[in-house]
Amino acid sequence: MKLMKYVLTWSFLFLIGWSSMKAQNRYHTHPELTTEMKNLVQVHPDIANLISLGKTEGGRDIWALTVGKGETGNKPGIAVVGGIDGRYVLGTEIAFSFASRLIENADNSDISSLLDKVTFYILPSVNPDACSQFHASIQYERTRNMNPTDNDRDFKTDEDPFEDLNGDGLITLMRVPDVTGAYITSKDDKRLMVKADLSNGETGQYRVWSEGIDNDQDGLYNEDDIGGVNFNNNFSFNYEEFGTEAGLNAVSEKESKAVADFLYDRFNIYMVVSFGPQDNLGKPMKSNPREQAQAGEDSQQSFRSRRQRGPVTSIQKEDEQVNKLISDLYHKETGYTGAPESTATPGNFADWAYFHYGRYSFSTPGWWVSPEKELSPEATLLKQAGENTGNLFVEWQPVEHPGFPGKTLEVGGIKPFALTVPNDSLLNGIIDSHYNFIISSAQYHPDIELVDVKVKNVEKDIYRISAKLHNRGVFATINELGTRNSWVRMMTVELTSQGNLTFLSGQKKEITNRLRGDEYREFTWLVRGQGEVNITAGAVNCGFDEVTLELK
Repeated sequence: MKLMKYVLTWSFLFLIGWSSMKAQNRYHTHPELTTEMKNLVQVHPDIANLISLGKTEGGRDIWALTVGKGETGNKPGIAVVGGIDGRYVLGTEIAFSFASRLIENADNSDISSLLDKVTFYILPSVNPDACSQFHASIQYERTRNMNPTDNDRDFKTDEDPFEDLNGDGLITLMRVPDVTGAYITSKDDKRLMVKADLSNGETGQYRVWSEGIDNDQDGLYNEDDIGGVNFNNNFSFNYEEFGTEAGLNAVSEKESKAVADFLYDRFNIYMVVSFGPQDNLGKPMKSNPREQAQAGEDSQQSFRSRRQRGPVTSIQKEDEQVNKLISDLYHKETGYTGAPESTATPGNFADWAYFHYGRYSFSTPGWWVSPEKELSPEATLLKQAGENTGNLFVEWQPVEHPGFPGKTLEVGGIKPFALTVPNDSLLNGIIDSHYNFIISSAQYHPDIELVDVKVKNVEKDIYRISAKLHNRGVFATINELGTRNSWVRMMTVELTSQGNLTFLSGQKKEITNRLRGDEYREFTWLVRGQGEVNITAGAVNCGFDEVTLELK
């Protein structure tokens, strides 16, 4: 049965209860994750290696697990990255469980053959300070790390944190009736608060804030919590200067710098799969025809003067086709439908991995609520939960608040993580489908081979050698955008000999351009001499092949 059938059957999903997820501890705390990964490596040291990329301000390790055989850095690599955003802790479970199942299945013939060709780098929790809030005594959707930051720029640091006013261990919303407010109760579900739509004749009846106290008396609530930089806003592509959670500059944080350094040092990585708010698997990216036309005009210029005007901001046409292929595969393996629109937030990791890191980049939340027609995700969630809405919603209740003496203030609303973290009864199905997806997509890796290798004796001791360099994979050896990136390895084709070999034509070592999936390029040499000759071709990001010939 397809997973999506379970996703839509909320009355079944929440019989167990949202609170049971935490009690059953199916979502790992960071210490538990650390212990589990260390155990994996201890049992399987031949194919797994674990390193810490450093510690966060909160003292948590940023772990990177390498899974592969032999010279792992000389094979095409796939990075699997979770825990990007503290609201999407599901990504950590998917990434870690993928690593665990990959290692445990390494003796399976299909997986063993895959590990002969591909190396996996799994970083299950790259923003652990934010993700740890899911397991804290006061639970709220945290995106920021623990680096002390003056988020509201009032020359004070971390002075306005979250407060649990009703003592339920959850940070929800608070509302006060006020005709000057911007909110009304939703027509889809009277428990929900939505912004009034003046174009429909609606006027506000409530003011709504995040649950807490305005400690610094600036009219804002919880805007300067402990710490303050979001990993997923701190990367260089489309970085937002002076953004609220962006940091002092791009890649300013321990977490983002450690992850970027780790990835840049591994030239063999050709694809990044990440789990967070960005989504080009549920809905693949579209290229910009105007930008593509401009790039085509620029490519007609001479090599010396060729330079595309302005930054590239949309996916390239050939990469778009691959994105569509992998998106279709994702839907097939997961059964997911109805993906919501994805927001390209400034400085996010998934866009950086494509536009600046220059690799194929695929991202997904891993799970979502598919809204019913004309309903919001929140209203859909509550409708499908039926009688079990108590596991998802805190009913509005009056609370005395020091900032609103004599006024009726209520606390309530959708519980934290209800829209981004599924009940643990769904975890096995979600993990299974994403494991299958990553393994299936890895089968499309670029794969270089030398074919139709020929030697012709032209005259005494003079030989013409020819060979075709073929990419038998589906992925290109470098994605289309990666050709602009100096941090992506180009292929080389080299002819060497132990004897005294003279080149009459052709280059001894040649750097060659990308090969699309199932594309080939022919090379020829005219040489004088005898003895053994080796032809070696490829690059770490697409694999190598070697052929030995005898000239006699």
